[in-house]
Amino acid sequence: MLARIEHAAQAISELGKPEVAVVLGSGLSDVLPLEGVRSLSFGEVPGFPVPTVTGHAGRVEVGKVGDKEVLVQRGRIHYYEGYDLAEVVIPVRAYALLGVKTLVITNASGGISSEFHPGDLVLITDHINMLGGNPLRGPNLERLGPRFPDMTAAYDPVLRARAKEVAARLGIELREGVYLATMGPSYETPAEIRAFQRLGADLVGMSTVPEVIAARHAGLRVLGISCVTNYAAGLAGEPLSHEEVIETTRRKAAELSKLLTALVPQL
Repeated sequence: MLARIEHAAQAISELGKPEVAVVLGSGLSDVLPLEGVRSLSFGEVPGFPVPTVTGHAGRVEVGKVGDKEVLVQRGRIHYYEGYDLAEVVIPVRAYALLGVKTLVITNASGGISSEFHPGDLVLITDHINMLGGNPLRGPNLERLGPRFPDMTAAYDPVLRARAKEVAARLGIELREGVYLATMGPSYETPAEIRAFQRLGADLVGMSTVPEVIAARHAGLRVLGISCVTNYAAGLAGEPLSHEEVIETTRRKAAELSKLLTALVPQL
């Protein structure tokens, strides 16, 4: 697996040497335009798995946001697509070998908290892993990080504070909450959502947690931003659909792009 990650990192290094990477989730692939873009599709990066889900472009781009060189991953891989968790995190681990120090990770989520509504942008403060697995399972890759990485502050409080300061200047409301990851691809049942509420979850989705675990293992600082696309199962009395997820994220893309364009150069 390490050789696969190294080959991916070598290919991406031809695009540049950024210290900040931004992962854009469902329906958010067009957020954060770059200047002077160099890009590769996932299929052109040796060792990269390829997204199979609508709303995930599957490209790695390097370019400028202001004066800062930034890597943007447009689209992501999910566990439910059939990949192993170790494969899901190959991109993030490749970025770590490339020299990336800070990861900004975004996603679409269902709102569990009664305080959240579709269209809200939420800073992730912590997560609950209900995927039934961990991407670090198996032999530890010592070149990347320790056998038992600490996850106490997986989502960097200093980065969250900076994001709130920038959002306040822009007049953008940012909430905060705990994200819970399920395996998918089926949406959760109302009974599961009630159970997740009791566990302390505010948001639910099918991504992010594996990448954050791998990022923290490699020593990257992480900022997580979730776009609430719908009320979680049973809370609105209506069926859930992927089309609703994509539509809401596209509607909020301009606001998130404005926030990231102002924030990323400060990271």
